[in-house]
Amino acid sequence: MTQIDYFFATMSPYCYLAGTRLEEIAARHGAKVVYKPIAILALLPRTGGQVLADRHESRLAYRMQELRRQSAKLGMSLNLRPAFFPANPAPSCYAIIAAAATGADVGALVHGFCRAVWAEDRDIADDGVVRDILAAHGFDPKLADSGMLAGAETYAANLEEAVARGVFGVPSYVVGDEIFWGQDRLEDLDLYLAGKLGA
Repeated sequence: MTQIDYFFATMSPYCYLAGTRLEEIAARHGAKVVYKPIAILALLPRTGGQVLADRHESRLAYRMQELRRQSAKLGMSLNLRPAFFPANPAPSCYAIIAAAATGADVGALVHGFCRAVWAEDRDIADDGVVRDILAAHGFDPKLADSGMLAGAETYAANLEEAVARGVFGVPSYVVGDEIFWGQDRLEDLDLYLAGKLGA
């Protein structure tokens, strides 16, 4: 079975805009998705990127235009200035790691956290919000309180793996040595899995 390693950040608007298309593509091709939340603010400076606070105003302005256009194109509501951005993404990521450890599919849960930031103005650093989102997606809300050490270790390991494998931004979809960066590359991932894009 083909494995897609999905490197993502719950605070990323582009991960939100990806929606559940990855899961649809994986189902179409009988592929398995492995969810790997990472600390994007730690990844960017290590791989030649810049955090938002350090970007030139022209890049910041373009980002806003692109988010507006992409959300309209996809028919997804998106608050360009969410009430809780930036926020500490670690609690949501630890919860996703704990949920994934149960063996259950966490695709909808990942999207739920991203949607909470970009469409619902919720604070995913808040323990109550994390528990509520877990429960809304069929998981025991107590997962937010368990496995903190394992979650932190996995979260850190995911970052090191991302750097080692050449991932420099999110969302990134990795199949073997092939990296597809950005929600706007999901079509290319689909074509690749169909054997229509050669290595």
